[in-house]
Amino acid sequence: MKTMKIMKMAFMACGFAMAALLSSCNLDLPKETQSSYETMTVQKSDIEVPVKFSAKMKGQADVTIMPQVSGQLMKICVTEGQQVRKGQTLFVIDSRNAQHELESAKANLQAANANLQAAMSQANSAKLEYESNKNLYDKQIVSNYMLESSLNAYKQAQATVSQAQASVSQAKAAVSRAKVNLGFCTITSPVAGVIGEITVYAGDQVTPMSQLTVVSGNQKMEAEFSISESILEEGMSSGYTQSDKNKNLANLPDVTFVMKNGTEYPIKGRISTLTGVVNATTGSLACKATFPNPNGVLYSGIQGTVVVPYSQHDVMVIPQTAVVRLQDKSLVYKVKADSTATAVTVMIADIGNGKDFIVTEGLNVGDRIVTVGANNVQEGQRVLFPTEAKKKD
Repeated sequence: MKTMKIMKMAFMACGFAMAALLSSCNLDLPKETQSSYETMTVQKSDIEVPVKFSAKMKGQADVTIMPQVSGQLMKICVTEGQQVRKGQTLFVIDSRNAQHELESAKANLQAANANLQAAMSQANSAKLEYESNKNLYDKQIVSNYMLESSLNAYKQAQATVSQAQASVSQAKAAVSRAKVNLGFCTITSPVAGVIGEITVYAGDQVTPMSQLTVVSGNQKMEAEFSISESILEEGMSSGYTQSDKNKNLANLPDVTFVMKNGTEYPIKGRISTLTGVVNATTGSLACKATFPNPNGVLYSGIQGTVVVPYSQHDVMVIPQTAVVRLQDKSLVYKVKADSTATAVTVMIADIGNGKDFIVTEGLNVGDRIVTVGANNVQEGQRVLFPTEAKKKD
């Protein structure tokens, strides 16, 4: 015990000696400095807010492929997901019946032409006989009865020619119809695009009610979404009227499509169509934005988000780090003239960029607020400290 006391007294004496030594050498000990919080002065500015809408992508020329004639499906010439050009053969239906109908129609046309030629020949003969009898009647060689008989025969021959001409027209129409039906046996793509799901197999019996596939015309894609009426009224489509629709659509900004995985499609789109009727239930208008798709990256049916830039003028913007959440309130620490902080309740709106808020109530232009470290500030705490001037040598 005595030894412990002696050692403690020795340490204390050593400490006092060190302090006296430093004091005698006129050495300054480091002083604790307090740093100021980062602050900003609130100002008004113009910003562009990204407004987001859930959207579904669809090909601008999505076409459902259905046969126009009945028959057995002989060949499927494409595969699902295949890129096809306009006019490329997709399916082939058994064409034997259509070929027989065409041959029969051609034979009927040939017979109708032969009948017409015979009728025209008879009409010419009847005409010559009538003209001859008329000449003889004028010379009082034949009776009026013979003249009337030849005239009636000529009129009947003309009627026969008219009927034969009608038969020829009908036969030609039948040939044209048979050719069309034969052409329908080869189904081609009406647009350039991508083949969707093929719902049939070779050998199936198909009818005009059978859906074979869908060709998605993917050179241009349309993102379908609903846009709120308030956005239109607040300036994004300022002055929108139905009569001036094209002009207003042209004035709308370019839009962006973001896929579900967060990938942003690199080519901007344009709002191309906007209905003139507000949905009474949702208070929105159906809208389409058209996106070029030269590389076929976009597919019909994919979902994502259309981002529309929306300009707001003369608004107060502060960083999100300046806002302290307290239950259902949003607080900002305003710096008073004596450099102390006081909490004020503010109303804010999320810009959507993940960094800033718009202050709609609670602050005024010129107010100074804490921007970094606001969560550590307490009411009445001093947050600004003047920088001490450096001592001159």
